[in-house]
Amino acid sequence: MNMTHIELQEQAIMVARRYFLRDDNRYGCAESTYIALKTIFGLPSPEDSSPAMVLNGGIAYSGGMCGAITGAALAVGELAGHLLRDQQDAKKLARATIQKLLEEFQKQFSSDQCGVLIPYQISIPAEHEKFIASGIWKTTCMRQIEFVVARLALLKDKNVWFGLD
Repeated sequence: MNMTHIELQEQAIMVARRYFLRDDNRYGCAESTYIALKTIFGLPSPEDSSPAMVLNGGIAYSGGMCGAITGAALAVGELAGHLLRDQQDAKKLARATIQKLLEEFQKQFSSDQCGVLIPYQISIPAEHEKFIASGIWKTTCMRQIEFVVARLALLKDKNVWFGLD
């Protein structure tokens, strides 16, 4: 059964929420995004989030690039590699897609840096505890994950990929 673009987006958000909003905080932003997109794209072993686990919190809680973006970049690269036989073409396509996502994300959220997007230095254990207790991850971070997975879920439709400018 083919899903509409809206159904793809809704399913991607649902999967991301199921992983990210767990009470045990098992999966961070990068992992949840990676799992959601791999699931939607039909990539192998979607439940294996290990390649993305160190990307949470802006890469190892450093406050760098938002984990939703870096987790998405892994999934997009993997999908491009599956769709195109030529490695250089796959790289170009994946880069162009993530560059476009970065532009949209920065326009929407004013930054792509975790340390700017959330008011906590989560590399400090006490700050991380405050971050979790605040619930900001359930709102602010979840909105960013939803933004990313909703836009990229559409890549399941090969016409979206090849329709890039």
